[in-house]
Amino acid sequence: MRKDVRILLVGEPKVGKTSLIMSLVSEEFPDEVPLRAEEITIPADVTPERVPTHIVDYSEAEQSDEQLYQEISKANVICIVYSVNNKKSIEKVTSHWIPLINDRTDKDSRVPLILVGNKSDLVEHSSMETILPIMNQYQDIETCVECSAKNLKNISELFYYAQKAVLHPTGPLYCPEEKELKPSCIKSLTRIFKVSDLDNDGILNDNELNFFQRTCFNTPLAPQALEDVKNVVRRNMTDGVKDNGLSLKGFLFLHTLFIQRGRHETTWTVLRRFGYDDDLELTQEYLFPMIKMPPDCTTELNHNAYLFLQSVFDKHDKDRDCALSPEEVKDLFKVFPYMPWGPDVNHTVCTNEKGWITYQGYLSQWTLTTYLDVQRSLEYLGYLGYSIICEQESQAAAITVTRNKRIDLQKKQTQRSVFRCNVLGARGSGKSGFLQAFLGKNLQGQRRIREDHKSFYAISTTYVYGQEKYLLLHEVMPDFDFLSEADLACDVVCLVYDINNPRSFEYCAKVYKQYFIDSKTPCVVIAAKSDLHEVRQHYSLSPHEFCRKHKLHPPQPFTCSTTEAPNKDIYTRLTTMAMYPHARLRCMCACNRCTYCLCQNLLKLELLRSIKAQLRRVVFNRHMAQADLKNSTFWLRASVGATVFAVLGFAMYRALLKQR
Repeated sequence: MRKDVRILLVGEPKVGKTSLIMSLVSEEFPDEVPLRAEEITIPADVTPERVPTHIVDYSEAEQSDEQLYQEISKANVICIVYSVNNKKSIEKVTSHWIPLINDRTDKDSRVPLILVGNKSDLVEHSSMETILPIMNQYQDIETCVECSAKNLKNISELFYYAQKAVLHPTGPLYCPEEKELKPSCIKSLTRIFKVSDLDNDGILNDNELNFFQRTCFNTPLAPQALEDVKNVVRRNMTDGVKDNGLSLKGFLFLHTLFIQRGRHETTWTVLRRFGYDDDLELTQEYLFPMIKMPPDCTTELNHNAYLFLQSVFDKHDKDRDCALSPEEVKDLFKVFPYMPWGPDVNHTVCTNEKGWITYQGYLSQWTLTTYLDVQRSLEYLGYLGYSIICEQESQAAAITVTRNKRIDLQKKQTQRSVFRCNVLGARGSGKSGFLQAFLGKNLQGQRRIREDHKSFYAISTTYVYGQEKYLLLHEVMPDFDFLSEADLACDVVCLVYDINNPRSFEYCAKVYKQYFIDSKTPCVVIAAKSDLHEVRQHYSLSPHEFCRKHKLHPPQPFTCSTTEAPNKDIYTRLTTMAMYPHARLRCMCACNRCTYCLCQNLLKLELLRSIKAQLRRVVFNRHMAQADLKNSTFWLRASVGATVFAVLGFAMYRALLKQR
């Protein structure tokens, strides 16, 4: 809503423009009326809409045409004043003032007009019969008010209507000729209805209506008031109420009724609560709330955001198959002005056997968007009504900004849930296959992907010691001389080469030596297409010799040419290395170079230390209690407890050794 309102009064000389302003201010008719009143400002706390209001007078005797044009361009609403006992001043409304104002304002953003018939105390009849045809002829005219500056009749109402014409205009909402809502208004209210329809059954039940009422007007409706509203709709249309709930047609009818009865502010309150501006467009402040992004930090969705997205998924998964069909996806995005997901999304996240996005894939895509482009994620959440449904100040409440990566390295732990792996390699080395295998697609399934539907990203979940994490794979285009900071910024690097191509490994070696040899980012070499015959690489060192020299893990064989879904162990290893990059700094493995084993052994050592500390405490407590307690039952329990604890600790250790 506007922060202030500027009202301009124009009209023929002697019609009482200045008298109206002075009567409003002093609450009495002035004995002496100057040629023109100075501009006055009415404070927000004394206006009905709580908005500062500036009232500007025009005098033909004191001002030039140029000054008049400037005032017209600055005005938010213009009151054309005429005298009810002066036919010439009424004729001038259409012959002079309305054409003059229209010539000086943009056609697409015409300023609202109010016709003001002053001096009603001098006549016994009304001028409305003459004015109504004028109002029907010009859509810019909001209303007409007859008043008297001398008797103070309708003075406050005049300026209230002027203020209301700016803050709650009729023009964007309603077409008087057709007596129905305008298409842009119907579109906005339809989105509001769909967002408020929490179970997506096409009906606003009593709970949803009460939530809507509380959200927009800070007060619920009493049960009888709810029934009264539904009864009004029932009396006027047959399908406005279904299953004792309000249908979309009934919802739109109610707002039409509000506007026809002059209660524009009701509809505008709803529209503005859901983020719309005066042009019925979602505001930039609503779609893109401010969010601070320090350097070397990432953005993730928090727990409440995932709960909201889960409710949106459940709302549109009508067949309850834990996947979204193309029709269900289309229905989900009806509240958007455009379709945000293209066909590439189906090859970025996990899908079912029909190629439909699964629940896991749905959340993964949201996670990917938030990580790569948080502003777009905020926009999408705005369309879905996150801040309204979750009763938050803005969508920014859904975002967690992770701490600087340097702090994670210093503390040797991280609270992040999303880790990025950049996949580099020469053309044809198998990078795309490596990405699609992460989504469970073997080579046969990958061959069915259309070229224009391919994606350079793949994201899914992995589990590291029982913790669910997201691994984001990004295929970097193999342009060796132009790797950008974005191509290099990640948590772990995959260098992929084709074992069947003798020139494939050379690219990996050069990239590593130029960009990653002195980096703290863990690197893994992937020997792709391991089902094929391995040939000698045309490089000074073999891949194994290269990895040994640079203390990298030996090349990891990988293939997606399988009958079942490809093995995913390598992706868990990548996530582990991304979570614990500091393990490179210490050697806990006999090979003295294995980054993955460094991570594993570091964790095992910490676990064993914890087990030993627990056992020491048990033994210490036993000796301390021996002098005071001689009950054999107590010692039996203590001994059994210590034995069980030791056995469990040893079992955990053996399990971890098997993982290695």
